[in-house]
Amino acid sequence: MNQIRAEFDARTIVVYQAYGPAIARPAIAARRFVPPFSRTRMTWIKPSFLWLMERSNWGQKSGQEHILAVRISRAGWEEALTAAVLTSHDPRVYRDHDDWRARFDAAPVHVQWDPERSLRGAGLNHNSIQVGLSRHVIERFVDAWTVDITDLTPLVRKIHEHLKAGREPRARALLPPEKPYPLSPALARMIGASA
Repeated sequence: MNQIRAEFDARTIVVYQAYGPAIARPAIAARRFVPPFSRTRMTWIKPSFLWLMERSNWGQKSGQEHILAVRISRAGWEEALTAAVLTSHDPRVYRDHDDWRARFDAAPVHVQWDPERSLRGAGLNHNSIQVGLSRHVIERFVDAWTVDITDLTPLVRKIHEHLKAGREPRARALLPPEKPYPLSPALARMIGASA
């Protein structure tokens, strides 16, 4: 099952990214992405907190020490999804492999589904989305869609300390509240999301 689960309200959705201090600290101070953040290379955004924790090893991987919660507009999020093409051929979405390849090569946004993660990092039986924004849409992400950037690094460290100490209920109580994100049937079909 492919399902977007996220923290969101009526106007915004939270996506997560991990960066080293050179990019993260200026972004945290400005509450938006500023140099040396690159507007010329693809950046990936993920609404699943635990998926990013697995990917960044709880902010311990080199270059991923700072965990940022990037609050963007839902209009921007859905604009990105509408422009997206899956990173692999899905016969439920594309006529054939050639149709997918032509669309993929021209797409400004890529969508990939990966197994969602448990608090301990185990793969779960449903998939979580990650969205790759190419240089063709990063300007919109930075200048139009981003509402706020929050440093979650202290929270991440606290949750991880609870986990290492065997205090799983305490760790779980600190997780961001994520719930299924509503998609129109047409948009769900476009990105291979489960109904």
